[in-house]
Amino acid sequence: MKQKLTILFDLDGTLVDTAPDLMLAHNHVMRKFGYPTKSTEDIRNLVGKGAGALIGRSIWGQAKKEYHSVKDLEIKDKMSKEFINFYAKNIISESTLINGVKEFLHWCKEQSISMAVCTNKQEYLSNDLLKKIGIYDFFEYVAGSDTFDYCKPDPRHLTNVVEILDGDIKKTIMIGDSETDANSAKAAEIPVILLENGYTEKNTTEIYHNHLIKDYIGIEKIISKYL
Repeated sequence: MKQKLTILFDLDGTLVDTAPDLMLAHNHVMRKFGYPTKSTEDIRNLVGKGAGALIGRSIWGQAKKEYHSVKDLEIKDKMSKEFINFYAKNIISESTLINGVKEFLHWCKEQSISMAVCTNKQEYLSNDLLKKIGIYDFFEYVAGSDTFDYCKPDPRHLTNVVEILDGDIKKTIMIGDSETDANSAKAAEIPVILLENGYTEKNTTEIYHNHLIKDYIGIEKIISKYL
């Protein structure tokens, strides 16, 4: 039986404001390895492509510039492992739900909308965060960066989940906060609801989207158009 509507959610910056705890983990690593720390706002611009990219971009600038040597790669690997270890132990110290999330998830359940999470956070960390912050049971599937052999912006990260849920790609919506979410959804030909002030360096005008929201208050009006 096909779902009448499937909603795919990003996690960091979309369902949960995780920047404060990511900052704590980032700065722990930077102090330990002798690099400069950053503010929460800085971290918001670095998140979205996994721990390794966050560390790499923090130290060497944009990841696309590549690292300077094999030694850099070795340092990044050690720092990434330290980041994950620290973050896993402090995953919900200061993280909070985005305004209106829980009410919206309850509404979706009442409407028999199928929901899943597609995130570039590792799967076990994603599940742990969702459980500890109290929204895990709303989702039928959680796909992390390591669930498949590919992740966002590869559209298969999204389309695979829709297939697993026995959904219809033409009756699917992506909710995210960055170009990584938007580009994967666009490639999959899925409408995008974009949150303002996302975890990205880009302005909302530079990111593909069909709808723009500040938080989840009133989002039911948008979703109702797709039911």
